[in-house]
Amino acid sequence: MRNKDYFGPPSPDELRLRHMTVEEILPKLDLFLHDTYIAGYSRVRIIHGKGTGTLRETVRRELKKHPLVKSFRGGDYDGGGEGVTVVEFSEK
Repeated sequence: MRNKDYFGPPSPDELRLRHMTVEEILPKLDLFLHDTYIAGYSRVRIIHGKGTGTLRETVRRELKKHPLVKSFRGGDYDGGGEGVTVVEFSEK
């Protein structure tokens, strides 16, 4: 039987935060943004799920004030919708 939460191995440009608490995601989010920016990615995906919206709101609040982030938006309809946030990094 296939686990409904299994979506294959994560991409290096993708952070999966579903089923975590706000306290758990904050350090992971900052480290992920720093590491992927240094690695040269211009865009990354953060998967927080839809749920109650708490993780989405927390992620987007943190992105608004993060110095490496140029912009962000929800995922496309077929790319996770509001369960995903796509981040564009500032130019180096």
